[in-house]
Amino acid sequence: MPVEPPPCRWALPVAAQPVSDVAGIGADLAPGTLLAAYRAGLFPMRLHAGGPIAWWSPDPRGIIPLDAMHVSRSLRRAQRSFEVRIDTAFAEVVRGCADPTRPHGWIDDEFVAAYTELHHLGWAHSVETWRDDELAGGLYGVAIGGVFAAESKFHRARDASKVAVAALVELLRAGGAALLDVQWTTPHLRSLGAVDVARDEYQRRLADALAHPLPAAFAGDAE
Repeated sequence: MPVEPPPCRWALPVAAQPVSDVAGIGADLAPGTLLAAYRAGLFPMRLHAGGPIAWWSPDPRGIIPLDAMHVSRSLRRAQRSFEVRIDTAFAEVVRGCADPTRPHGWIDDEFVAAYTELHHLGWAHSVETWRDDELAGGLYGVAIGGVFAAESKFHRARDASKVAVAALVELLRAGGAALLDVQWTTPHLRSLGAVDVARDEYQRRLADALAHPLPAAFAGDAE
């Protein structure tokens, strides 16, 4: 089971009250800070490349309803060509998402270190797609109770990240989870069933989902 780190030492902003998508700026990326933020409906991202840490609470917020995942025929075919693994290459997945050649890349070494530490404590997880024993793509995020907060995804082979998202939805649904947070919707995510919900609706769903048990797929012993 995940290990609870020392508590957050900061007074984090209230996610339901900001007048923009940015609720506050500052603090740190310690495990206790990150967990307190996710439990409050916030997530961290640089205000700009090399800039300060900002705590975001988008309105609207992107989610994928677990009972509304759209799996097209082409995605079903793609699923047959990949093997899905959980938490076997977390650091490599995060590094893949942090590739500086990706458009709008913002994940830097401080974020890589922070989420790797959270992974060692049992809170951050990777869903990976493999082909011929090589990592083809994947995603990573944070699982707290019945919430999975997806942070980023990448692919080295066509449809590899889509297969990872579909596998995540199945794992969450089978494990009794209630909320898959994707921060913002994109055309790619909307093709998989992502929708926008108002900030207050997201906060209501978050409070409910946090009371659900952690899915078994993510409940292994911390490293």
